[in-house]
Amino acid sequence: MTTMNLPMRTLDAATLANLQRWVGKTETLSDDITAAPLRALSATLDRDDALPMPGTAVPPLWHWLYFLPQHRQSELGPDGHAKRGGFLPPVPLPRRMWAGGRLEWLQENPLVVGDVVQRISRIESVRHKAGRTGDLLFVLVQHEVHNANGLALTEEHDIVYRAAPQAPTLSTGVSSLPLPVPAETGAAWQREIVPDAVLLFRYSALTFNGHRIHYDRRYVTEVEGYPGLIVHGPLIATLLVDLVRRHAPGAFIKSFSFKAVRPTFDLQPFRLNGQPSADGKTVRLWAEDHEGWLTMQGSAELA
Repeated sequence: MTTMNLPMRTLDAATLANLQRWVGKTETLSDDITAAPLRALSATLDRDDALPMPGTAVPPLWHWLYFLPQHRQSELGPDGHAKRGGFLPPVPLPRRMWAGGRLEWLQENPLVVGDVVQRISRIESVRHKAGRTGDLLFVLVQHEVHNANGLALTEEHDIVYRAAPQAPTLSTGVSSLPLPVPAETGAAWQREIVPDAVLLFRYSALTFNGHRIHYDRRYVTEVEGYPGLIVHGPLIATLLVDLVRRHAPGAFIKSFSFKAVRPTFDLQPFRLNGQPSADGKTVRLWAEDHEGWLTMQGSAELA
């Protein structure tokens, strides 16, 4: 009996017990809502927005331009992220991805340019699962963002850590990917995106994201075993919400949830899709790659 294709376990009971100690850990950060990042993201998303001024509301998901990681260069790990430990648990798995999230905005208290804001974060859970390609560890983080008037938005952030690919995947990066799921067809709203290296660089720069999978082609292919640069999950989520804003410009987005299904690479264009409900109160959203495989799914609730 051969065990060549079985996933390799790397997390023992003692390690998992130690990681559970991070549940309940909190972190509080402060920042200022300034106009320059909003102008830059508007250009990156190819929008024709009016210049943001004091009092201009921050569009949904654009708060990700603030509370950025600012670790010293010596504190970064080999993947470009901060070394494990600190607020997030020291998970000994090399692949780290933003797997999804759920957000709610308070219409009566939007974040606006000029706000002094505070984000309170808490580790809600640390869960282990044995996946098809090895260990998976899911960390759920809850964020609350406040301005001078109180709570402005809440967010649940899903982070997944994965084992390194086994040797046969390094040459192709294919077998380590999730099994493909066909995307739905016939969406009412559609937009094609060309994820070139410049787009990925600009978004990485705007979010001060040093994760090498988004800009270092040699690293992502030779070390992590993927076929190309990976399009940021938060960027795809932002583009899905942007699709709603383009087709329903007067609507207020009350909530948004999304789940990453499969990586999107910079090798081919990908498509955004939106299907509003009959009453116009919700929109089903999804992204697909050039082969028609589902890469992200989401839902927006409108006011």
